[in-house]
Amino acid sequence: MAKKQDNTEEVFEGVEQSLTRAEQFLENNRNPILYVVAAIVVIALGIFAYQTYIVAPQEQEAQEKVYMAQKFLEQDSLNLALNGDGYVLGFLDIASEYSGTKIGNTANYYAGVCYLNLGQFENAIEYLDKFSGNDQVLSVLAKAGIGDAFLELGQPKEALEYYNKALSINDNQFVIPLVLMKAAIVSEAEGNYKEAVKYYTRIKEEFKDSREAADVEKYIAKAQAQMES
Repeated sequence: MAKKQDNTEEVFEGVEQSLTRAEQFLENNRNPILYVVAAIVVIALGIFAYQTYIVAPQEQEAQEKVYMAQKFLEQDSLNLALNGDGYVLGFLDIASEYSGTKIGNTANYYAGVCYLNLGQFENAIEYLDKFSGNDQVLSVLAKAGIGDAFLELGQPKEALEYYNKALSINDNQFVIPLVLMKAAIVSEAEGNYKEAVKYYTRIKEEFKDSREAADVEKYIAKAQAQMES
């Protein structure tokens, strides 16, 4: 019993010593600690103020200005969508002037799409690569669009690299089957029939309700025949 009491006393003594050391540390470093805490508070308030008084109003303004650029894109007026008409901004100016906003970020994507459809593939790569976001569809389409641009530039290896990047983002039922089909076709064109079969098979097994799955067994059979020939 005495031994247990001794152990308990030792524990309390250890705790007291730790508390004393902690108190001494706080006493010796009071000013630096206060400076650090103050700095954290200032940074937090700065972020809040920036988001509330700068980013939020810019986001609203960008939302209003992007409307006409989107309308031009819907009408296939790609140059107007990119550059505006002198009265309203195009995607390029919106991406530049509102770069810190979600709309500005999305404008990079749409600018890339415009360039892709205009056949300006290097510009398409540049702007699609600037886009970053969590949108399940656009994030996949941006990487796949870069793949399309590289393919048009005669760089199938780079195209496949970006198709695979797109495939690694998520399993979106609407866009992933399309990217798988593109990757399979490019693999076949490059003579890599084994990889093509893997892409086709994934469409068959994971996206059986997709449009791409309708004739996929025919493509699998064709690629497998090429492997055996």
